[in-house]
Amino acid sequence: MRNPPNETRSKPLDQAPYRKCILTGESLPQEQLLRLAMGPDGQIAPDVRAKAPGRGAWIGVDRPVLESAQAKGQLKGALARAFKTGQFEIPDNLPELLESALARSTLDRLGLEARGGTLLTGSEKIETAARQGDLNMLLHSSDAGRDGCAKLDQAWRVGSDREGENIRGLILPVDRQGLSVALGRQNVVHIGIIDKRAAGRISHSLSRWLHFIGSGKVDDAEMKVA
Repeated sequence: MRNPPNETRSKPLDQAPYRKCILTGESLPQEQLLRLAMGPDGQIAPDVRAKAPGRGAWIGVDRPVLESAQAKGQLKGALARAFKTGQFEIPDNLPELLESALARSTLDRLGLEARGGTLLTGSEKIETAARQGDLNMLLHSSDAGRDGCAKLDQAWRVGSDREGENIRGLILPVDRQGLSVALGRQNVVHIGIIDKRAAGRISHSLSRWLHFIGSGKVDDAEMKVA
């Protein structure tokens, strides 16, 4: 049985499935791409968790490129080829919807980790964990004070034996109010991830969000080197 176009590419079982970006033609691991789903009514919508039923199309571009492709009609043509039909509707604010969905996915993940006890809030607790070498990831709100960030960054470098390196926590594209709501806690300015697997889960969600909005990616500068 043939696989639907743009949906599956055979890879070894020990590797993540690859998908092809409908705009660039590049094949990448599925976790690096974003899925667009077509609903029964023909409406195109973001499916950042890749769980919506029916057919999907994958994109691996950032928001400016997507906006340009939509304005020039390239997105419509690519979707028509992927779905083999022109009977669909692309919302004018699709890039905005995608960015919002990615932000919500990341904040939901942080909320789950908070309830699971895999992260810390509060500068004193985070600094203690950082100096003890128990921190796997460090995050700051967009409105965090420079001095507070620098103090925790330095504690993290000391605790992970990386003094003198340009290692620092990642400044998130969300302020303390947004983080507080997401985590169900008051005045969340800094977040310290104390579980390695949790850091990996957050990194996956956060990387896709940062890539889409053009703010880089999560790498070893923001995660503890094993």
